[in-house]
Amino acid sequence: MVGTARMRDAHAFVIREAAAEGYRSLRSVRLSTGRLAVFVGGNGVGKTNLCRVLQLLKGAADGSLSRQVAAEGGMEAAIWTGQRRGGDAPRISLRCGFGTAEDDAGEVAYSYEVALGFPPRGDAFPAEPQIKEERFAFHHGRRPVPLLDRRGPAVFARDAEGRRSEIANDLLASETALGALDDPERFPELHAARRTMKEWRFYHDLRTDPASPLRRPSLAVTSPTLASDGGNLAAVFATLVHLRGDTDALDRAIHDAFPGARLDVPVPGRTASFGLVFTDHPHRVFEAAELSDGTLRFLALAGALLSLRLPPFLALNEPEASLHPELLEPLARLVAAASRRTQIWLVTHSEQLAAALAREASVQPLRIAKEAGETVVEEEVGPLPQPPAKRAR
Repeated sequence: MVGTARMRDAHAFVIREAAAEGYRSLRSVRLSTGRLAVFVGGNGVGKTNLCRVLQLLKGAADGSLSRQVAAEGGMEAAIWTGQRRGGDAPRISLRCGFGTAEDDAGEVAYSYEVALGFPPRGDAFPAEPQIKEERFAFHHGRRPVPLLDRRGPAVFARDAEGRRSEIANDLLASETALGALDDPERFPELHAARRTMKEWRFYHDLRTDPASPLRRPSLAVTSPTLASDGGNLAAVFATLVHLRGDTDALDRAIHDAFPGARLDVPVPGRTASFGLVFTDHPHRVFEAAELSDGTLRFLALAGALLSLRLPPFLALNEPEASLHPELLEPLARLVAAASRRTQIWLVTHSEQLAAALAREASVQPLRIAKEAGETVVEEEVGPLPQPPAKRAR
């Protein structure tokens, strides 16, 4: 029987490491991670692929993994095309190691991994990958204890009492067992990991164009967390202002970025809205539809990082897009503060933002490069730029 040290609380799951083999430019990569991970590099080196590994693992939990790979162009587009060891089957392998929130040593207590392969020739859905192997294990003692073990159609699981048995199922080859097997009483750790992974947020596409969801009012409903597209930003602000009544951190962040400015959040009716009041126009509210791209994007990032309830993990992909260089230091302070409440991965082109995060959060950014078509992670980033001179307030 597995020991009583097994976790059953979803909030206890913290990402300790992530690994991938055979996915796009990631021939073989393994990352250990803490509360904040910062990846800096140029265009086309594969930075976004690192975040996509965790986004695909979230897809394994919510049942969208195969659809996501198919949307990328299928296995042909997603698989590493470089040299493989002789005889190795062409596969994509994704892995995540979890620890406890209370354990600062970075130990892996659980791990989940899934291997994807090509469908048989002549399959009706040729772009859809098949799940070849899947495993969720408890790391206790000298050898990991499999709590879920799948090879092809056969699925075995270990229940809360430690009993291992084959699970009768009608899983399709493209479906993950993690996404389908949801029995919190019988398999509490599986349920907790699945629930945690489904709550991860990836802010890849906070658009600021005229048709952006950020520029429109949102439904007036309690919104403790920003949606991935930012479409409920106005409701997130209204939740902080009118339900919680605590906007100290938000007010400080806005003053830090736009000295003297004030966020205006009217009492919601059927919809919620917001605007900014600037010092040079003290009696004029600039609505979301009127704000510049950079101003609106900073407010969206503030909504993501200052929401009433942060997700257990969030990823920011090139958050500096559209931002004036003077906003990078305030953004770094926002990220550093949020990393004390949740776990963050940040991918950036900006050496200035990476340097600001190194100072504000005492984190060592990792440089991402490409060698012979393969994404590599370099531990040493070299000297980072010094902070710019302070602007007048």
